[in-house]
Amino acid sequence: MSKLPSLKNLTYLLALHQHQNFNRAAQACFVSQSTLSSGIQNLEEQLGCQLIERDHKSFLFTGMGEEVVERAREILTHTEELVNFAQSQGNVMEGPLRIGCIPTIGPFILGLLSKALKQHYPKLSLYIREDTTHQLMNLLRDGDLDVLILALPVDLQGNQQWVVGKDPFKMVLVPELAELAGEPVDYNKLPDKSIFLLEKEHCMTGHAVTACRLGNKDKINPFTASSLHSLIQMAEALQGATFVPQMAIDAGILNGSDLVVTEPGDGEAYREIGLVFRPTTSRRQTFRKLAEVLAEFLPISTLK
Repeated sequence: MSKLPSLKNLTYLLALHQHQNFNRAAQACFVSQSTLSSGIQNLEEQLGCQLIERDHKSFLFTGMGEEVVERAREILTHTEELVNFAQSQGNVMEGPLRIGCIPTIGPFILGLLSKALKQHYPKLSLYIREDTTHQLMNLLRDGDLDVLILALPVDLQGNQQWVVGKDPFKMVLVPELAELAGEPVDYNKLPDKSIFLLEKEHCMTGHAVTACRLGNKDKINPFTASSLHSLIQMAEALQGATFVPQMAIDAGILNGSDLVVTEPGDGEAYREIGLVFRPTTSRRQTFRKLAEVLAEFLPISTLK
């Protein structure tokens, strides 16, 4: 049997692919640049193929190198899951669990979720990262996170999802606009540029516009907010309106404001909340129990 590549050398390869610089990759791995370079050369010799094209100033990954990077990422992720499984002795709610969550969900349920998990599963070690959907999907792909709490739908990029519940959208307006537009809101009665939204990096913008059937783009103000809290302040200060998820309202985001809560447009408007995870994961039982706890804190649970 031929000698198998070491996990250490595979780690060096992934670090170089991530940082695209030998010095930064070596620093990330806490080794010298020569050690990292030698490890990758050793990996090429063992595999019998060229992974990187080099010259004295630059380098690039070959087609085979890109393929090996993807497979190495899967190997290291599975290896880490194996270690965690062994350390928890097979108990699904023990050991580390790395959760990613978007900013339009995290502030309103992560505290409750963390407290409940700590109470019911004290041997579970939580690590939580809050970021945009795009960044979280990259971290999931790279094996840096185990599971994501996201607003759906999203481009799954080959991953799998479980829908856990629904989070209805409400429209909040200054009193003058609420009286003008009625309930449910007639968007045509709102002034142009009176509806404020989050930056496009936040998936809630697209979800809200689609779910609430806002077809007239003239009603949207070109200025955007970076967070839901800023969005509320902007709508109130500039005498406008915006869309807010029910979970944020339940958490008291409107406390201290004069904004009025109404139903947006016609029909049921909501976003789905779910878990997203790699299809190759061995932790489905863990995620199922996580989903059961998460469902308790959503406005509407759809978990079966």
